[in-house]
Amino acid sequence: MDSVRIRPMTPDDLPAARRVSFAAFLVGDGLPRRVGEPEPEPPDEDGVRRWIAKMGHLLAADPAGCLVAEEDGEMAGCAISQNRGGLWYLSVFAVRPGLQGRGVGKRLMDAVLAHADGRPGMLSATAHPGATRRYRLAGFTLHPMMRMVGRVDRSRLPAIDGLRDGRPGDLAWMDELDERLRGAGHGPDHVHLRENAPLIVSDDPGRRPGYVYLDEVWDRPMLLAAGDPETAGRLLWEALARTKGETIVNRITVANHWAVDVGLAARLDIRQQGYLVLRGMSDPAPYLAETHFL
Repeated sequence: MDSVRIRPMTPDDLPAARRVSFAAFLVGDGLPRRVGEPEPEPPDEDGVRRWIAKMGHLLAADPAGCLVAEEDGEMAGCAISQNRGGLWYLSVFAVRPGLQGRGVGKRLMDAVLAHADGRPGMLSATAHPGATRRYRLAGFTLHPMMRMVGRVDRSRLPAIDGLRDGRPGDLAWMDELDERLRGAGHGPDHVHLRENAPLIVSDDPGRRPGYVYLDEVWDRPMLLAAGDPETAGRLLWEALARTKGETIVNRITVANHWAVDVGLAARLDIRQQGYLVLRGMSDPAPYLAETHFL
């Protein structure tokens, strides 16, 4: 692949990166789809805008971790990774369909791992066999994930107390909780998330810290972290109580079976969902990762 050039990503690359990543994930998401499940659909204009805004935030926060593979003036692949203190995470990794198996992915992976500089790391991956092979060969462990989907049975909702809406002053203890669970705080990602999503937190973070962000577009809980399973369960129940229709609880690993118990009690269905891919760290718990802000 001498014709492929790896270079830093710029803001002008983001629209093309969105197209390449969607095309790659369309292939990856389609492979494990079961009979009766809907085909993945392309995002609407608002979805594209939100994706570009999120990636623009990451590009500004750690530009050295954001790279493009280019061949003959066209984007062949892209990778958006971030260093946060002592942790590295990979938010986006995509190779244009038709170019897999030609070395583009390996060169991109080598480049972002060089940026990680030996830090422990994490990413969320589909069940695509090419992706899982690449990550395993790069020294990562594969932790199978589940997801819970459906409409919450509102007759099952318990009375929840001990929670409140988040405030700017909460971000410091939230970062301390993140560091305890995953080795590093989210830092600027918390600032970005709080500006774009409702935040629910424990009203006693000194004894029982915990938080969850709500995705109002997809009507679902997003990033969730807690100091103990009981607090995590209360946060998830509150997030589910605020849903209005079909919802989904993503990225549930075996270490987070407390979330399975909540989802089953709410009458959600359980399904398989790719892998949480880790290197040099244990599976965070109680913790539910978010796709782009792991």
